Amino acid sequence: MYPLLFHSVLSRLDSERAHRLAFAAIRSAAAAPGVRSAVRVTAAPRHPELRVHALGIDFPGPFGLAAGFDKNAVGIDGLTMLGFDFVEVGTVTATAQPGNEPTRLFRLIPDRALVNRMGFNNDGSAAVAARLARRRYGRRTPYRPHAVVGVNIGKTKAVPESGAIADYVTSAERLAGHADYLVVNVSSPNTPGLRDLQAVAHLRPLLEAVRAAADRVAGGTARAAAPGTHGRVPLLVKIAPDLADEDVDAVADLALELGLDGIIATNTTIAREDLVTARSRVESIGAGGLSGAPLRRRSLEVLRRLYARVGAPGENGIVLVGVGGVETAAHAWERILAGATLVQGYSAFVYEGPLWPRRIHRGLAELLAASPYATLADAVGADARKATA
Repeated sequence: MYPLLFHSVLSRLDSERAHRLAFAAIRSAAAAPGVRSAVRVTAAPRHPELRVHALGIDFPGPFGLAAGFDKNAVGIDGLTMLGFDFVEVGTVTATAQPGNEPTRLFRLIPDRALVNRMGFNNDGSAAVAARLARRRYGRRTPYRPHAVVGVNIGKTKAVPESGAIADYVTSAERLAGHADYLVVNVSSPNTPGLRDLQAVAHLRPLLEAVRAAADRVAGGTARAAAPGTHGRVPLLVKIAPDLADEDVDAVADLALELGLDGIIATNTTIAREDLVTARSRVESIGAGGLSGAPLRRRSLEVLRRLYARVGAPGENGIVLVGVGGVETAAHAWERILAGATLVQGYSAFVYEGPLWPRRIHRGLAELLAASPYATLADAVGADARKATA
């Protein structure tokens, strides 16, 4: 039914309005116990062989929802109800901001892609922290179990580059006690100057400061008392697919140097190559980050390059998360074989609908069963190992 709904109704609406309506429906379903129970029976992960231990966390499976869908941590229960193994909320900034002027979200349906220039519209880190705290310490039931929640933080638009570190630190101090992991986002193309922070000279002091801030929080009572947590919050960085190969290597080397917990590859791209959508339509949309199917090849290239540089998680502790153009279980499996311990998706959720996570789980379980690997952990980076054997 979803393809019919998408093509006959949702695709005719403004993209951002369609997102709000769909997200409201998910949250409403999660708030109704009978509906929530029925959906969980249908969609919840049911393949124990897909369980993953990474970042010091037990994940029910490797497939999560990337940042951008739930910017304000308002729909975690609904999204995990649909079967996502973890949810990354954000991007969250220190100060609440409305983001860029509408219209700012566009579908490229022939390419199964999106273009967005949202501009980190969010309620601010204080509001999101309070929301996460209420959820974390709230009453748990069989219908509202603990969910793995990452928090993606970025720079407030009005803050100049000289104030970026302090801005990120403010968010880290507020959010680290309520997150299963933190992500430093320096790769969105929609905040002026943000991608400049990916240069190692800027990135090193930023990551060091955020790490120190998160550790200060971990030493306090809030983090220690949080159920299911493990003290030191893992810290990851999310990079752009548009980095030159030597810059990807430089970020990997910095991650090793600093003992970073992970790298997410990749964010959206500013490239517009090899699109099926008419050039006139693409040009009329203008600036923004492109996500979805066209991103798949470059994101996979970056992932492979990172794995070749940092090695397996057991060797150095760096977990790689593959995202960008993941639509099917075969795509997710491809990322795992290339070196990703965890995989995320976003744009395909728009095109595939609410049963998408379930299809990914079922397909991954079938691919693992047909493979020579006993566990998903054995499969991580298998293609790279074969290439160097």
